[in-house]
Amino acid sequence: MGMLFVVITTLCLLPQHAEAATRHYEFNIKMQNVTRLCHTKSIVTVNGKFPGPRVVAREGDRHGIRQLRSGWADGPAYITQCPIQTGQSYVYNFTVVGQRGTFFWHAHISWLRSTLYGPLIILPKKNVPYPFETPYKEIPIVFGEWFNADTEAIISQALQTGGGPNVSDAYTINGLPGPLYNCSAKDTFKLRVKPGKTYLLRVINAALNDELFFSIANHSLTVVDADAIYVKPFETNTILITPGQTSNILLKTKPNFPGATFLMTARPYVTGQGTFDNSTVAGILEYESPFLHSVTPLKKLPLYKPILPPLNDISPLILQKATELSHSSVPR
Repeated sequence: MGMLFVVITTLCLLPQHAEAATRHYEFNIKMQNVTRLCHTKSIVTVNGKFPGPRVVAREGDRHGIRQLRSGWADGPAYITQCPIQTGQSYVYNFTVVGQRGTFFWHAHISWLRSTLYGPLIILPKKNVPYPFETPYKEIPIVFGEWFNADTEAIISQALQTGGGPNVSDAYTINGLPGPLYNCSAKDTFKLRVKPGKTYLLRVINAALNDELFFSIANHSLTVVDADAIYVKPFETNTILITPGQTSNILLKTKPNFPGATFLMTARPYVTGQGTFDNSTVAGILEYESPFLHSVTPLKKLPLYKPILPPLNDISPLILQKATELSHSSVPR
């Protein structure tokens, strides 16, 4: 399991922005044994992590989302640049202009992006607040897919036969399939929260092909951002997020310890006739107990499940109907 190749991402100081910082991220691309669904296989990872590390910068730092005179740094292999070869390196060096929000980085060749991805967070400039309530904490929620088989073999076979590729064996939240899949109770993402707090969930759909419904039992979600654009806040129980799409969502926890835990779940939205992974990924929203020596262990508390819409329900297409926040309402 040797190193395949190295990517070094450099975030440099911009002279026109005195508050901008110099940030350096080094990506070592290597094979790593990972076990999911009681199946172990060697996958391509960044720094041995699955999903990969979080990259965080501020608006004005040198990085890259919109490519202004730097189109070669946009990633598509054999289109804007040659792929990085084994044992070689590449330095990405470009600038964020007028953007902040949630993005994600991923491999840009074949189906390597099934495991090679991670959050990319652009914060507002220093001392510039959000146009909504300041969250107590920010948490990335990254959806992905897990294939027991070799994904490169799957897509290669599909291209040779002209048929659709085999579907995934599970969806994941932050790389974990959760308790609704066999042999996965220990591989569950748990979001531990405090009562009476506001959390910012940075939701990313890094799945290869599937649009996903997302909901948290007995909690409402307030959408404040879609694809790194502030929107007029609106409340909903369920969102639908497409592959490659991101959204920032405020989650207000209950004012008091609820004496229960709650599932957060996602499953596909489908209207076509083809095959698809008709399964549900789940994580757990768990409140911190105010009693250090609680008589009832958290694992024995009632567990509530959200009700997700039917597979072909279009009513949660609210992200697609979101209205951009007026420029006068955005702090600068």
